[in-house]
Amino acid sequence: MSAQRQARRQRIGFWLGVLGVALFAITLPATRLATGTDAEPQLSPGFVTAARAALAGLLSLAFLLLTRSPWPARAHWRWLLLAVGGNLIGFPLLVALALRSVTAVHGAVVLAVLPLATAAAAALLLGQRERLGFWLCALVGAALVVLYAWLRAQAAGGFGFAAADLLLLGAVLAAAIGYVAGAQLTPQLGAERVICWMCVLGLPLSLPLVAWWWPEAQTMAQVRAPAWAGLVYVGAVSMWSGFFAWFRGLDWGGALRVSQVLLLQPFLTMLFAVPLLGERLDALSLAFAAAVVLTVFVGRRLSRPTQAGAPLNGREPQTLSPPKGQQP
Repeated sequence: MSAQRQARRQRIGFWLGVLGVALFAITLPATRLATGTDAEPQLSPGFVTAARAALAGLLSLAFLLLTRSPWPARAHWRWLLLAVGGNLIGFPLLVALALRSVTAVHGAVVLAVLPLATAAAAALLLGQRERLGFWLCALVGAALVVLYAWLRAQAAGGFGFAAADLLLLGAVLAAAIGYVAGAQLTPQLGAERVICWMCVLGLPLSLPLVAWWWPEAQTMAQVRAPAWAGLVYVGAVSMWSGFFAWFRGLDWGGALRVSQVLLLQPFLTMLFAVPLLGERLDALSLAFAAAVVLTVFVGRRLSRPTQAGAPLNGREPQTLSPPKGQQP
């Protein structure tokens, strides 16, 4: 690939990453719309998790059938299962449970550490080496998130950490692993097929759980239209179409480089939470979000960037001949 073409591909990857982050930024407000709060519950977190996965799975199945996509190769399954566990199950369920008791603004601050977690997951899972400065920034960012959660618990009259904060930290870990696994597969399968196969693999679990957790008639009558709209968004966009742009951006722009775009997400989430949920932006949340984003920015500058389009582990991927008709 020529240098000019490579630079153009990297720029496109960056803007695809921006688009993906903008779409993902609405995930927390949309999830809170769907689940409601402990005081005013709407759909249960379990049902929201299963239903969003089922909706994305059905859309993915239609896409794969229409494009006549072949089955993934045996070498792909390990990464696909990691992506399913992180993106399809772990992150959505933990976030849905957490947002019953904390605001989307609060969640945005905790999830602001996700870019560092993604880069750390790439380093640990794929054998990348990072500079000491990067790991120091990662520790500082994590410490800021822990301090914010602690102060919030104290302000609410609690001691230690709220259970929701532990759930959010678990969601960060799950998403980071899922992002890296998906990006590792994108050069072979293509961004669209990565997310589609991931969602289709979840159908045998998500469809029965939707039926099991389907709200009773009395509960269904109390569910407001915004809750259903939030559920459709997290299923059709957050779980499916948003990843088309995001995985492609990670692949073309380089996972470590493009993941820096996630710096925008906490602030976009906060802005979306104001009109969608009527939440208030407070100085403490904004200050900690800015501090965490600063550590992420410095950490990204100190990281060892991969070449755009290169495999995340710095080695050439195993050569896998794509089946006939498959375009990466």
